[in-house]
Amino acid sequence: MKKFSLVAVARQQLERAAESTAGHAADTVVGGHECVLRQTVMGLTQGSVQGEHEIRGEATMYMLWGRVRVVAGEVSWDVLAGDLLVVPDSRHRVEALEDSAILLTVAMPH
Repeated sequence: MKKFSLVAVARQQLERAAESTAGHAADTVVGGHECVLRQTVMGLTQGSVQGEHEIRGEATMYMLWGRVRVVAGEVSWDVLAGDLLVVPDSRHRVEALEDSAILLTVAMPH
């Protein structure tokens, strides 16, 4: 069994994001590319953007704190602390409206 603080990992990722030219950083805390389930804690600084991408498999985004906007084509969702968003299965981008921490959960097909 493995236990850790998501809050502590999120703070660390936000610190790394602040030092990054891209304004975001991430650490996979459960699973990985060889597993079906993968959980990643992401830190994004206000104003940073994760460019358009697509996730293979099913994914959810749980906002630990902050606020982001997820944009898929003409549709967008503002995601606030405590919200759970089912990530669209189409190309999308993530815009950090304020310093934010996210738990991204992905179930990847083999």
